[in-house]
Amino acid sequence: MTAFVLGNGVSRQGVSVPALQQQGPVYGCNALYRDHVPTVLVATDTAIAREIQQSGYARDHCFYTRRPLPGSGALAVPREYFGFSSGPIAVVLAAQQGHDPIYLLGFDLGPDHRGRFNNCYAGTEFYKPRGSDPTFAGNWVRQLRRVLTDHVTQQFVRVHGDVTAHIPELRNVTNLDSITLQEFLHSINIPEEMLT
Repeated sequence: MTAFVLGNGVSRQGVSVPALQQQGPVYGCNALYRDHVPTVLVATDTAIAREIQQSGYARDHCFYTRRPLPGSGALAVPREYFGFSSGPIAVVLAAQQGHDPIYLLGFDLGPDHRGRFNNCYAGTEFYKPRGSDPTFAGNWVRQLRRVLTDHVTQQFVRVHGDVTAHIPELRNVTNLDSITLQEFLHSINIPEEMLT
C-alpha cells in the first residue's frame, strides 16, 4: 500500500494532508500535529517530543520518540535508528510497516528560495525564527541514504517543489525516484484544486 511521509520543508505546504489521507497512511514529524493528525507522528527533539506527550496526544494517536515518557502512550523509535532525526525515522517506520511505494514530501534538504531557514513552522515554538540561516542538511542526507539502502526492495519517490535541493549523494540510490509536485498530484489522482 502507498504511504506518504511528510517532512516540514516548505515545498509541501500546498498539498492537502486530508487528501493524502484518503489515498494512504501519512507519516509526519514534529509540529505537524498542531494542524493534522497523521497516521504516525515522530519527534526526536526533546522539547517538542515532551510537549507532544504532555499534551495527551500520544495516548490517543500513534507517536514515536527516542525516550517515551512513562504513561504517555508514546512508542520508542527503532533501536537501530535511535540517533536518527525525525524525518528519516518516519521513513523507516513507513518502510518497516511494509508500505510500497513511499512518497517523500517536504524533504527539501536545503534553504528556501531566499537562502534562509526552510521549515513550515519557522518562527513558532521550538523552531528557529523566519529568516534564520538554513539548517545544515548533511546529517539528514546521510541518514536518509542509509534508510533507503537498508530497504532496497521498496520503492521511494521524493517529490520536488520549487525549493527542493538537488542532492548528489542521493542520485545513485537505485530505489529512489524523483518527480515534480505536479507529476505527483497526477500520479495519485489528486486534482490540483485539492491543493490548500
